[in-house]
Amino acid sequence: MPNAATPPSALPELSAVELRRLIGTRQLSPVELMDACIARTEAVNPAINAICATDFDRARASARQAEQAVMAGASLGPLHGLPLGVKDLQDTAGLLTTYGNVALRGNVPAVDNVLIARLRAAGAIVTAKTNVPDMGAGANSRNPVWGATGNPFNPTLNAGGSSGGSAAALAADLLPLCTGSDTGGSLRIPAALCGVVGLRPSPGLVANDARPLGWSVISVLGPMGRSVADTALLFAASVGADPRDPLSYPVQASSFWPLREVDLSTLRVGTTEDFGMCIVDPEIRRVFRARVEAIRPLVARCEPVDLQLGDADRAFDTLRAESFVAAFADTFRNAPETLGPNVRANMEIAAAITLADRAWAHLEQTRISRRFAKAFEQYDLILAPVTPVSPFPWTELFAARIDDQAMRNYYHWLGLTYVVTLATNPALSLPCGTDEHGMPFGLQMVGRLHGDAQLLSAAQALEQVFAGSPELARPRPDMAALQTARPELKSIVTHPPLLDGAAAQGVGLTAV
Repeated sequence: MPNAATPPSALPELSAVELRRLIGTRQLSPVELMDACIARTEAVNPAINAICATDFDRARASARQAEQAVMAGASLGPLHGLPLGVKDLQDTAGLLTTYGNVALRGNVPAVDNVLIARLRAAGAIVTAKTNVPDMGAGANSRNPVWGATGNPFNPTLNAGGSSGGSAAALAADLLPLCTGSDTGGSLRIPAALCGVVGLRPSPGLVANDARPLGWSVISVLGPMGRSVADTALLFAASVGADPRDPLSYPVQASSFWPLREVDLSTLRVGTTEDFGMCIVDPEIRRVFRARVEAIRPLVARCEPVDLQLGDADRAFDTLRAESFVAAFADTFRNAPETLGPNVRANMEIAAAITLADRAWAHLEQTRISRRFAKAFEQYDLILAPVTPVSPFPWTELFAARIDDQAMRNYYHWLGLTYVVTLATNPALSLPCGTDEHGMPFGLQMVGRLHGDAQLLSAAQALEQVFAGSPELARPRPDMAALQTARPELKSIVTHPPLLDGAAAQGVGLTAV
């Protein structure tokens, strides 16, 4: 297969959309692409620790099969030949899946979860797992199995979570596409802190057979990419019904890819710095206001929106605690020492919650959802910041104080994203320049419930405008600065993962 004009070492920097086009037109070998991504990972990952378990031998074998299919003129899936990073909360057949938890450091699932199976069927090649907090609890991707993930723009700082490994791997061009998931902001927050795109979809679009509470809408799976188009490409391959997820429903992938064009000048935009209730650092408020002023001339209307969300904090506390009880009650009862401090904190919150509290929380969530629905009678988009602070050191488990106010618990600082989780509207983090510390700034774009396609199209239109502005374009990390390994990122490891013998089942797993 002919080589692409791009030097092999630069292939990982191309967009997923472009890489798939080159593969489909026989200008790029999936083997060459896989080798380039593995080489980039081996060179750069020691500086950020975004990738944990890898499956390079099988990935190379799959790339050879993908090349043979291209040369044979076979029908190719939408992700054919594209290396994929999988969040380490998502089961991968034959590949270590630890959830960042010491009790699961030798866990090798026999089957993929429904999302990964669907992406493999679309032609994606599972290449590696990406780092997470212990059991996904929190927005700092550090755990006692693999250590911490550093931000590619400054590895001493937090990359966000719980999809922090995915976001950092994308920002550093290790892989073209990665998966994520989101309860209180786990797709949007790391995307914002690392300068990539993360989409929290409307519940039910991406089937999830691993959610303990099948009818709960607060946790979703979703895509991440370096651009809106890449994210939409992965999303289109992810959607669809599965009988194991009662929330899922049939949907056409063509609804999300290719994206339709949107005229920004027709859009009515509502803005909010804090949803009327979130604690936000003054610096972030200033940066957000500047972004709003840059967007204002582009759209039909751009004005503050008052959503009157009431006690969203208490509602999220209760619904989050409910989901943690469903997932971890037995472990908390029988082996609490295997759970990290964040998981235990949720279980302790749950101990004080009554049935009346649960009923109130569900009523409050319904009211919040209807407040958003009412606002979207007037607006096509609602814009807000994603995070209330610039990235802080990864050695700090969470942001304990914002604007000189103490946080109530380890996730209180995520209010800007979890209020949208309660509403269940789709929300996307769009890279939008840098903050006053030179770190990536993410713009949270919220769309109508089930209006995911329209949200993606509007985000792409803004992204195209931002690309022409040095102040608004997606920032890129200094790759030269990421050539030095940082062993301190793994210094919190207390239980090294089991990567050989029966635990690895002979599939060539390695830690990078």
